[in-house]
Amino acid sequence: MGQPSILVIDGNRAATRAQQVAAGGEPSGEGYAQVLQSLAAVSCDIVRPADGEVRFASGAGLASYDGVAITGSALNVYDGGAHIERQIELARATFAAGVPFFGSCWGLQVAVSAAGGRVRRNPLGREFGFARRIELADAGRRHGMFTGKPPVFEAITVHRDDIEQLPAGAVVLASNDMGLQAIELPHGAGTLTADQRKLAHDAGHRAALHCRADRRAAVRRSRGAGSVCQRSAHTHARSPRPAPDLEARSWRGRAGGLMQACGAAQLARAAGVAVRAAAPLNRRAA
Repeated sequence: MGQPSILVIDGNRAATRAQQVAAGGEPSGEGYAQVLQSLAAVSCDIVRPADGEVRFASGAGLASYDGVAITGSALNVYDGGAHIERQIELARATFAAGVPFFGSCWGLQVAVSAAGGRVRRNPLGREFGFARRIELADAGRRHGMFTGKPPVFEAITVHRDDIEQLPAGAVVLASNDMGLQAIELPHGAGTLTADQRKLAHDAGHRAALHCRADRRAAVRRSRGAGSVCQRSAHTHARSPRPAPDLEARSWRGRAGGLMQACGAAQLARAAGVAVRAAAPLNRRAA
């Protein structure tokens, strides 16, 4: 059997990727693929539906991949537009193909929308830097993605959107005062495992995100709006702040935690894409 093949769906538009690179970070798709390939021998293809229609190589398609992962993004699902609808349609197609499916932050929001749920701008504001006091639900404590995690922890995150309504059949794995943090979602022929936390965040990537946020905050302040920190500070003042759970203070620990989620399945060991990857992989190998 050859290397597992992972399709990485880059959620950002070209302009945002360029801003990220200019600030010293990596393009979102390439950064995500580099994380996966640093952890195991996998091949990764990157598609960018925010930029245009996705066209697979001759003889290839979603079913030819061992797993699909959607990156984070600066977009907001409720804004609509062709660049967002293409991603929602690709998520629907992934569910229909039964390919193991993982979503990081934006990926969670896109997949929830594809399955009939609703996403909103979080009325509590942006969750920026660290998600405080994430608490595992009973299902989360039993879930492989959180093996070895304490029942309450903190993690790197950057997002301002929230799940207003979950699709039918979704299982909440973790949440905090800001809202849902992780779910498992069976839909169609497939199952999504999704998490608001960030996968591809090394120090340089985080610094670039902060630079971009600072620039946006400066524009908002010039228009009379508060800064990111001012708008969200109240959400972090309500409970004690234990030492941040950075999982060895690097994205490697974060991605390693995802990989732990997946037991003995080759795809899941390699990419942390889905907990239920064993069955389709075994069928393919037979």
